[in-house]
Amino acid sequence: MFTNLEIQLIDKVIGQYCERRISLRVRDQLRLIYAITNNEVVILEERLVKSSADWISLEIAKLRYVRVRNEWRLYWVRASGKWWPYEPHVFSTLEAVVREIDLDSNGCFFG
Repeated sequence: MFTNLEIQLIDKVIGQYCERRISLRVRDQLRLIYAITNNEVVILEERLVKSSADWISLEIAKLRYVRVRNEWRLYWVRASGKWWPYEPHVFSTLEAVVREIDLDSNGCFFG
């Protein structure tokens, strides 16, 4: 479980990333959100279904915090729906993980 302080950091770093990543002009059709569970943060892309008020979600990235090692591990979801370790796999800070997702040099998160 994350501490309150860790949740505040996640809300700041991941929240700012999700806001920054999607242009204002398309936010009525596309958005990034995140969900926090136990020791993981999942970033999801949501798209508005045409001719509907419904949104569909697609998992983009999973960040897992390993407390005993004080490190973050990054995963991407394959077409099969299974999570796969992203290379590089281990990061020392949450900000470093977000930079790697944003860079997406392997094309795993945003193609």
